[in-house]
Amino acid sequence: MASPSSSSTAIAVEALTPNAASRGTLIPSLPDDLAAVILASIPYSHQSRLRATARSWRAFLAPRALLPLRRSLRLPCRHLLALFPADPAITPPCLFDPATAAWALLPPLPCSPYLYGLSNFVPVALGHHLYVLGGSQFDARSYPLGHPIASAAVHRLDLTAPPTLSWDHLPDMLFPRGSFACAPLRPSDGANNDEGTIIVAGGGSRHTMFPSVGSRMSSVECYCVRSGEWRIWTGLPRDRAGSVGFLVRREAGEEDEFWVMGGYGDYRTLAGVVPADVYYKDAMVLGLRSGKWREVEAMWEEGERRKLGAVVALDGEDGQTKEIFMLDTNDIFRYDFVLNRWIKESSLRKKIPGSSSCSFVAMNGELYVLTTAIQSLDISDHRRMPKKRWTLDIQIYNPEKKRWRFMTTNPPFNQTIDFKTVITCTIRL
Repeated sequence: MASPSSSSTAIAVEALTPNAASRGTLIPSLPDDLAAVILASIPYSHQSRLRATARSWRAFLAPRALLPLRRSLRLPCRHLLALFPADPAITPPCLFDPATAAWALLPPLPCSPYLYGLSNFVPVALGHHLYVLGGSQFDARSYPLGHPIASAAVHRLDLTAPPTLSWDHLPDMLFPRGSFACAPLRPSDGANNDEGTIIVAGGGSRHTMFPSVGSRMSSVECYCVRSGEWRIWTGLPRDRAGSVGFLVRREAGEEDEFWVMGGYGDYRTLAGVVPADVYYKDAMVLGLRSGKWREVEAMWEEGERRKLGAVVALDGEDGQTKEIFMLDTNDIFRYDFVLNRWIKESSLRKKIPGSSSCSFVAMNGELYVLTTAIQSLDISDHRRMPKKRWTLDIQIYNPEKKRWRFMTTNPPFNQTIDFKTVITCTIRL
């Protein structure tokens, strides 16, 4: 007699793969419910190549059918890293699966003949959609040339769409902005995870090539996925750019909050000539129910650090923010909400030189520190120069187990990665 779990799996497979009987079994000599579990565990980066194996696999590995099946089978969600090495209209972004060390290239953003050098944009994932919002870029039609301008463009990529994937141009933001705080607000009532809102706060027109030039702003707006419209929210008390944003869900009956940490506002001049940013030590918190901002006092003492380091939010199993961590040089700090202080958690096992850059990401309940290195390839002919290729070294820290582990992988592009300008985000499938 079949167990309840196997029978439910067979029903799900039959419902999600119509005419499965006429297309043949999924894997010969195996029951379809067992074959479904095997195929549903295939990494996202390998699915496109395996769809051409058989007609039944092509129907089964269709993303719109596979993702609901994974949820019905209660398979663990896969956290993928979306990495944008440079301007996504020129250099295609890519997805990285840390569980299998597999890469998958994504299509580039639509290219404009007049706009170039996009940077300081913010990618965010909501459900199985990947969004790219705003940024700073140059316009060949503007004068003077080389003056950065902010962008209000919004693009979305549906990772469950059939091949070939392409970006959709959504309604522009009400205010052009780059280097701003952003967070997805998923519905808390268990509705479709692809629905919800995206909130953006602050920002400006600053570009990575001209860090001392650009504007600051305090406006806040949100995008409703269902209606496809942008709406104005209560603005920040003062201008703030270069900050990080995340959502903090409270207990039942309490108000959820949108936090905006760090960043810079005004600037001062050194010796009356060189402009220097004035970085914030505090944080601003928006109550999503009341719509009011409150200020959190300075998070560190004078002389402790100059500015906030790379900050990531570690999500729990329910997708809610669990803890906040910061990478400051070679040390990892944990934010204490009660004390309003950063407490040292651990130090990197492999120190990063001051001249090098790195990226700090939170996935699968762990903290990832990404750096690049050069790997020499051994060749048999000693008369030839040894070949070299770029590798990605990853130090992974588990805050719960207090343990480190290491991973090395080869990116799918033969160019160096400057993590000072690289932009990353995570997506759960």
